[in-house]
Amino acid sequence: MNSQDLNTMTYTVAFYNLENLFDIYNDATKHDNDFLPGSDKRWTKKRYDRKLFKLGQVISKIGFIDTQKPPTIIGLAEVENKNVLQDLIESKDLEPFDYGIVHYNSQDERGIDVALIYDKTDFTVENSKTFSVYLEDEIGDQDYTRDILLVSGILHSEKVHCIVNHWPSRREGELESMPKRMKASEKVIEIINQLKSEDPNAKILVMGDFNDNPSNESIKLLSNKGELYNPMETMLSYSRGSSNHNFKWNLFDQILFSTNFFETQNNKLKFDSADIFDEKFLTQYKGKYKGQPFRTYVGKKYKGGYSDHFPVYVQLNTTEA
Repeated sequence: MNSQDLNTMTYTVAFYNLENLFDIYNDATKHDNDFLPGSDKRWTKKRYDRKLFKLGQVISKIGFIDTQKPPTIIGLAEVENKNVLQDLIESKDLEPFDYGIVHYNSQDERGIDVALIYDKTDFTVENSKTFSVYLEDEIGDQDYTRDILLVSGILHSEKVHCIVNHWPSRREGELESMPKRMKASEKVIEIINQLKSEDPNAKILVMGDFNDNPSNESIKLLSNKGELYNPMETMLSYSRGSSNHNFKWNLFDQILFSTNFFETQNNKLKFDSADIFDEKFLTQYKGKYKGQPFRTYVGKKYKGGYSDHFPVYVQLNTTEA
């Protein structure tokens, strides 16, 4: 059989931190006061709609050159509730596609959650659940952070498990906050072990904003103990990353996967490529922040951009006769 007889399908799996996708309504259970029309940030319907349009535009283009369609699976961070996800999938560039939503409210102090949207024509969700990471503050009170989301389903006739993360931030300092991210890492390893106890050949994708770089201890622990491959390990450089802090690039946004995505049997999903989606239109085009992510806000100052993170993605393909 020659290679012309083989039919290759490619699927894009992406992760995107949306930078505070809040609606404009007050929710007493969330810390959303910054994102209300009367707040210092003056978060209005016009600004909200503009952000939805822009985010939809970005998502629709991730991996498009190779697949001629938007990503099949997108893990998301920093969403306020299910309504904003509904508005997102109904935005101009995503509306033509049949996206579904997996979202649970978490007890995060900032009122932001992780979620997953997926193209229902390619991915069938079988089940989903969340896991909380138990943390304590200095005085022993519980410190609430984002839950970890597990979504399992069928992608191209194979069962795939997606674990979506947004680990504790570095706000109180990288070293001070590191134990919290180690806790989150250990929780993900626990989830992976659980999946493998049910199916030793489970195909697993772990994605998120880890608030740590590929070389940090929490990610090393995750890839070693979770037996995952991290294709993003070589992508961080002095001129490239997924977010920028004090003019230094970080690659906090990563997608890791179980090594059985390297197996090459026909009709099985295998890893093809990984990248940061840092197209020029997503960057600041002038000034001292030129080349950095074009954000919605810098502090309280409205910039009207997309997000303070670039999305990251992997492509999986399958060849069938």
